[in-house]
Amino acid sequence: MRIDRYLQLNTEYSLRQVRTLLLDGQVCIDDRVVRDPAREVSRFAKVVCDGIVLNDSRPCYLMLYKPGGVVSATEHPEHTTVIDLIPESYRQDLHIAGRLDLNTTGLLILTNDGHWSRRITQPESKVAKVYRVETAQPVVDEAEAVFQQGIYFRYENLTTLPAGLERISPRVSRLTLYEGRYHQVKRMFGYFANEVTALHRESVGGLVLDPGLEPGEHRHLTEEEIGLF
Repeated sequence: MRIDRYLQLNTEYSLRQVRTLLLDGQVCIDDRVVRDPAREVSRFAKVVCDGIVLNDSRPCYLMLYKPGGVVSATEHPEHTTVIDLIPESYRQDLHIAGRLDLNTTGLLILTNDGHWSRRITQPESKVAKVYRVETAQPVVDEAEAVFQQGIYFRYENLTTLPAGLERISPRVSRLTLYEGRYHQVKRMFGYFANEVTALHRESVGGLVLDPGLEPGEHRHLTEEEIGLF
């Protein structure tokens, strides 16, 4: 958004008064005086007008080891949410970049940067999500080829994107998906009448769950990790 429009919306000044303040050097973005009314303001810029700080929010990028039984939501009337696991000092405006089911564990990403999170969650991005899957019955030999070909979901009238399946043991597999359909993993294994008994997300794109984290713990992403998306 242009700085003149931003100030008009976020102060009591008229557009004419805003432009006067700009010309007089009374507006700063990230501690630098701005006089150009067409200067763009980013979501996390520090904006000061006539000595008053209008915005000083900072981007926040977290990885959380989601435990089972915790809801991937910002609030819930019955269950603990993933936001409840984050300190109040920086939980404001956080949202989830790719939810996990109630009993699914593993890597969850939270941020207040919508532009960044859309690069992870938009279907066209096709970001790989890797899951460790435990099943009630041994995984059949033909599952790998079927998953790679895609499975038709009648309810949505679509065929899933090709998925990678690596069998670690008869009842433990590693599954790589490039989309996030409703209960997709359970439905894919359900195609073979095989119940998923445990599901754990290991990674999203190049971001791998920190092995030093315990369930319920979180940490901030590094600059390198943020740059993966």
